[in-house]
Amino acid sequence: MILNVSGRTDIVAFYTEWFMNRYKDGFVDVRNPFNPKLVSRIYFDDVDAILFCTKNPMPIIDYLKEIDKPILFHVTLTPYKSDIEPNVPSKDKVIEAIKKISDIIGVDNIYVRYDPIFLSSKYDINYHKKVFERMCSLLDGYVHHIIVSFIDDYKNVRKNEKTLNYRAFTEDDYKEIGISFSESASKYGMLVQTCFEERNLVEYGFHKGECISHELAYKLTGKTYKNWTARKEQKCNCVQMVDIGVYNSCKHFCKYCYANYSEDKVSENYSNHDSNSSLLVGNIQDDDIIKVRKK
Repeated sequence: MILNVSGRTDIVAFYTEWFMNRYKDGFVDVRNPFNPKLVSRIYFDDVDAILFCTKNPMPIIDYLKEIDKPILFHVTLTPYKSDIEPNVPSKDKVIEAIKKISDIIGVDNIYVRYDPIFLSSKYDINYHKKVFERMCSLLDGYVHHIIVSFIDDYKNVRKNEKTLNYRAFTEDDYKEIGISFSESASKYGMLVQTCFEERNLVEYGFHKGECISHELAYKLTGKTYKNWTARKEQKCNCVQMVDIGVYNSCKHFCKYCYANYSEDKVSENYSNHDSNSSLLVGNIQDDDIIKVRKK
């Protein structure tokens, strides 16, 4: 299996000590988010590769050489300030961290996510074009792939609508972003793509690709995997992964986040975190049903 660490929270930014404890102990427990008494136990011997998804990769850099598994990184690097991302560190520091990781795991194994794009009076088209160009220039030689997405109508987005102050995209917006981003990426030897978006912008120069393609997964592990299924009626061509995170546990408090919808719940979960527990939040209970997951 390929482990996703994590789409549900930023384990790297806030829980690296816990993750490394789990890795050294050889297993991790994950509650089913829809049936919390069901716990999946995952042994790292059954893990083929690890995808780290984070806005702040700095805490784990010094531990990467201790991980004897193929590693991928998706680092989200957005242009927003503290009004939108209250606890995300300086983007200049994140860029320096990306460079270090690229040197450790290889340029083909690290992707930057410019994710999500929204448009407002403060963060308008010209702002995005300028920042994207600068980002590409600063990461020249360290990143080959950039994944772009557009803001979705999540519960947290609706709750923070006044702060985000975003407007709907027009076809002219998509065209201007598509052409500008494609030109900037190409200038620095990068590919820019979307994944699982209604508008993939290939007509404006975007590359057609996935977050983790079957080709990349096979190159890393020598194995084939099923497609990941997001919803019954929609399918993505990314490989299937197993997420070990917990919703409502990321303290970045980004206003557009799909994985947080209650800051009070985040604080509660964070206070119930024990770096020595097999679970990210809380501890195993006597009535928990633990089943070993192999794939």
